[in-house]
Amino acid sequence: MKRLSVIIVTYNSENDIYDCISSIKQWSDIPLDELELIIVDNNSRNTDYMFEQLLSLYGSDIVLIKNTRNGGYGQGNNMGIRKATAPVVLIMNPDVRLIEPVFKTALDAFEENKALSIYGMKQMLSATEQSNNSFSCAYTVNGYLQTFLTSFGNHYDKYFPKFMHFSGSCFFVRKEMFEQIGLFDETIFMYGEEEDIHYRMRKKGFTQMLYNPQLHYLHLTKEREPNLAYETKILDVAIEQSKKKGYNVRNTIMNRLRNNTILLLREKMLVFLGKKDKRQLNLLKEFRKEIKQRLKRYNKP
Repeated sequence: MKRLSVIIVTYNSENDIYDCISSIKQWSDIPLDELELIIVDNNSRNTDYMFEQLLSLYGSDIVLIKNTRNGGYGQGNNMGIRKATAPVVLIMNPDVRLIEPVFKTALDAFEENKALSIYGMKQMLSATEQSNNSFSCAYTVNGYLQTFLTSFGNHYDKYFPKFMHFSGSCFFVRKEMFEQIGLFDETIFMYGEEEDIHYRMRKKGFTQMLYNPQLHYLHLTKEREPNLAYETKILDVAIEQSKKKGYNVRNTIMNRLRNNTILLLREKMLVFLGKKDKRQLNLLKEFRKEIKQRLKRYNKP
């Protein structure tokens, strides 16, 4: 009987997937026959070669699903979840690495508390440097408060499940509850899934979510360059999600502008003190222009 199904969606991820799976095998603290590993490839360039390599390495210990199209992160994950046979699913990006045993503690929590819906861990940028993205505040929280709570919460491991959602790069979820809310929303191609899942879980009454800062995983994002396209996409997803949920779209955009204001002030100080270069500062300035452009579209008459 499988206790845990790990779902990894790949898209041209040959440089990541082998080390990702190796870390899962290395740090699994449950018997491997209780672990189900499912790889869904979203129509990459070299899918056949990658699957051949994975089969040669792991044989029947791995389930490989070839998607005939790139339907997005959520659609790929849904294919894997529907195939999964364990009661708990771990959604995991290919650029995530396990760095310690985490499975037994998480599964014990789900088995001890039948109302537990989602379980998150502490995200690390390296073995010694923590990330500021283990969880984030919802779009609807006031932008100033949102920025403070996200920063404070990640730094001091203070998680408030009513207002905060875990990073979508690595989190455990109870499959039955996830199925009841319709799994990932496949209209969201990429980014913003965490906010949507958190919202629908709570709306359905699945409000018990647990953060364990004693469990860590590595997300290989430290070397990523500031990216305006990424930030703009996150903003547009927030706008679309606000429309879908009946939120005030202008308030959502204003919250992002308030968030940007705080981040700009912090970045200016760090540059002034010589602790950082101007790349992130310049990105925040350009992103501010994008926010203001969208705000004009939703200005009150």
